[in-house]
Amino acid sequence: MGIVLCTRFWSHPLRLTQCLGRGVLAAITKFSIDGVLAMMQADYVIVGAGSAGCALAYRLSESGRYSVLIIEAGGTDIGPLIQMPAALSYPMNMKQYDWGFQTEPEPHLGGRRLVTPRGKVIGGSSSINGMVYVRGHAKDFDHWAESGATGWAYRDVLPYYKRLESWHSGGHGGDPAWRGNKGPLHVSRGPRKNPLYQAFVEAGKQAGYPVTNDYNGEQQEGFGPMEQTVHGGRRWSAANAYLRPALKRKNCNLIRGFVTKIVIEDSKARGVEIARGDSVEVVTANKEVVIAASSINSPKLLMLSGIGPKQHLAEHGIATVSDLQGVGQNLQDHLELYMQMAASQPVTLYKHWNLFSKALIGAQWLFTKTGLGASNQFESAAFIRSQAGVEYPDIQYHFLPMAVRYDGKAAAEGHGFQAHTGPMRSPSRGSITLSSAEPKAAPKILFNYMSHEQDWMDFRRCIRLTREIFAQQAFKPFVKHEIQPGNAAQSDDELDGFIREHVESAFHPCGTCKMGATSDPMAVVDSECRVIGVDNLRLADSSIFPRITNGNLNAPSILVGEKAADFILGKQPLSPDDSQPWINPNWNDSQR
Repeated sequence: MGIVLCTRFWSHPLRLTQCLGRGVLAAITKFSIDGVLAMMQADYVIVGAGSAGCALAYRLSESGRYSVLIIEAGGTDIGPLIQMPAALSYPMNMKQYDWGFQTEPEPHLGGRRLVTPRGKVIGGSSSINGMVYVRGHAKDFDHWAESGATGWAYRDVLPYYKRLESWHSGGHGGDPAWRGNKGPLHVSRGPRKNPLYQAFVEAGKQAGYPVTNDYNGEQQEGFGPMEQTVHGGRRWSAANAYLRPALKRKNCNLIRGFVTKIVIEDSKARGVEIARGDSVEVVTANKEVVIAASSINSPKLLMLSGIGPKQHLAEHGIATVSDLQGVGQNLQDHLELYMQMAASQPVTLYKHWNLFSKALIGAQWLFTKTGLGASNQFESAAFIRSQAGVEYPDIQYHFLPMAVRYDGKAAAEGHGFQAHTGPMRSPSRGSITLSSAEPKAAPKILFNYMSHEQDWMDFRRCIRLTREIFAQQAFKPFVKHEIQPGNAAQSDDELDGFIREHVESAFHPCGTCKMGATSDPMAVVDSECRVIGVDNLRLADSSIFPRITNGNLNAPSILVGEKAADFILGKQPLSPDDSQPWINPNWNDSQR
C-alpha cells in the first residue's frame, strides 16, 4: 500500500473509518476538512466522470464491498444551461464545460480546423451532448466480435442495454420486449407536436422506405420517432443517472483533479498522479486503476504514462512501459451535413428565436420542467441504406423543425427546417498524438476526414437521397425552397465543393485504444478491457470501440462502462440474448 498524501477533497471524501475497517494502516497523513477525515486511496480508482466512468462508479460500488474513487477535472453540472434539454447548443460551446479541443488542419477539407468538443464537467460529454439515444445496430457489435472483441457480439451486449435502461415510449409505440424498464438511464421520446416531425416520417414512407416504431428495438432501418436521454423534463446525463445515486453510498467518492500520469511499478498500475494547484499528489488504487477519460484524453494519458508507440514516446523523452502501437491510432468519427429548407409556413421553431419567447420557454421549464425547454427537439429520425448490397443502414438522419447550426446560429432566411445527414461507416482513420510531454498540453488531433473516395461518394448519395425525401408530397405544404446546398449545386464537383466547405463533425470520436485479441498488433485492450502489458489497469470508454457504431455514441459508451464493471468485479457476464434483429430481406437487391 502506497503512502497516502494530504489533499483537499472536492466532495464526498473517503472516510478513514472505511480503511480502518480493512484492518490495514500504512503511512497515513490525515487531516480534517469540515470535520471529515479523508485519504487518497480506494480499491478502484476511476479517471473521468463521463458516460462510462459514471456507470463504472455506480456498478463497482453497488455491493458496498469495495471503495471507489472517481477523479474528474471538470466542475459542477448544476445549472439550467446543462440541465434544460433545449439549451443543448450552449454548454458544448462554453469553455467552462468543454476541453476546447480542435483538430489539426484537415488536409482533405481545405485545411479547415474543426472543433472537437469533449465534456470537462461532471457527466463528461453526456452533460454537453445532444441527448440523442442510439444503441447502434446489431451488426456493429457482431463486427466487434468478429474483429477479436470476444464476448461483445450483439447477443452479448443486448442484455446490458436492457439492464441500463428505463425506457418510456411516450405513447409512440416501440418494442417493449427489446427494451429495459428498471435501469438507471431513463430514455424517452419527445411529444412530436410540430407537424413537421410527422411530415418527415411520412415523406420517408412515400419515398419507399420502411417505418420503424423503435430503431433501438428489433428494427433500426426506417423512419420513426427519435429517442432522448431526458427524464422529468431534465437532461438525464450519466451524472444524473449513475453518479449521483452512487455518491449517496458511503463507499463511493468523487474528487476534483487533473490526472497527469498513471503510476506504474514493475508493470503494474499502483495509482495515478493528480495535479491540483501547484502540487502533484498520488491517489493509490488497492485493486485497479480504470481509465475512462474519453477517446481523446485516454490515449493521451496512456502515452504520458509510457504506454503507446515506442518511437513516438521517444520523440517526447518518455520511457516505454508497454510498446502498444495502437494507442492513439484508429481514430474515427461521424461527419454530417445540414440539409436546410426554407419553410413556406411559419410552423417552425424560428418563431421562438427571440429573447421574449426564449425567456418564456426558460421560465416555464424552470418552474414546471415542461414545454419546449423540456425536449432537445430531435424528435424524428431515420436510418437508411445508401444502395443495394448494403446489408444494414449506413446513413443516419436527425430531423429538426428549424434551420440552425450547432453553435446556435439560425439560418439567415428565418423559418426553415433541416435534416442532419451523414454516412455511418467511413473508411477514413486518424490519430491522437502527443504535442508535448507536458500533461496539460492539448494533444494533436487529426481525423484525416474524407481521405477516401468512398467518403465523397457516400456524401453525394446522402445529399441526393435527402433531396428526394424533401420532394415528397408530405412536404409540399411546407417547402419553399432549398437553403443549402441550394438548387444550383447539382454536379459531383459542385456537391464536393459544398461538402468540403460545410461538412461538420457529429462529435462522435472513438476507437483510439482499440479492443481486440492480444495477438492483434494494434489492440490496446483485450476483451475484458485490460490494457495489454500492464497489470491492474483497464480502459473503458469509447476509445475501445474497434469500429464506430451506427448513430450517436453516448449509449454504447455507457454500455462499455456497464459491461466492463462486471469484468472488473469478476462476475459472470449476463446471459446472452439470441433475439434476432430485422434485416431488410431485399437488402442485396434494392436500396429500399
